[in-house]
Amino acid sequence: MRMALRVNGQTHQIDCADDTPLLYILRNHLKLKGTKLGCGLEQCGACAVLVGGKVQLSCAALAADFLGQEIVTIEGVEALPLGQKVQAAFLDQTAAQCGYCTSGLVVAVTGLLSQDPQADQAKIKDGLKGHLCRCGSHPRVLRAVQQVVAQS
Repeated sequence: MRMALRVNGQTHQIDCADDTPLLYILRNHLKLKGTKLGCGLEQCGACAVLVGGKVQLSCAALAADFLGQEIVTIEGVEALPLGQKVQAAFLDQTAAQCGYCTSGLVVAVTGLLSQDPQADQAKIKDGLKGHLCRCGSHPRVLRAVQQVVAQS
């Protein structure tokens, strides 16, 4: 199957099987390695991308389902003013340890705060509940999100 996907502001022509998950297109065809494969079951959040400004997990979602939509990966988040603030807050709060989950968390926080810039603690926790960090950096992640909210 040949499809056109719009990723990080550019349209890419992709040849792939019609049942290829979006994550595999991003990593293998477009060489965007920031989006990670964690569980492959949409349960850990490492594969998060933004689609139309909302968080979408990409490890099991078919690429063909995203035709005509704007996909933003962690590599494209830095082009967004809010994404820049989120990344800076993660650095300020040392919100990453091993870093494997970090790209998914940064994408998720960017999506969450684009929808609700003044999210309270309960909304933040609810918005991040599907994002796992085995290193235990969640308290620092929450501080980073609170830092961005305070700047809004």
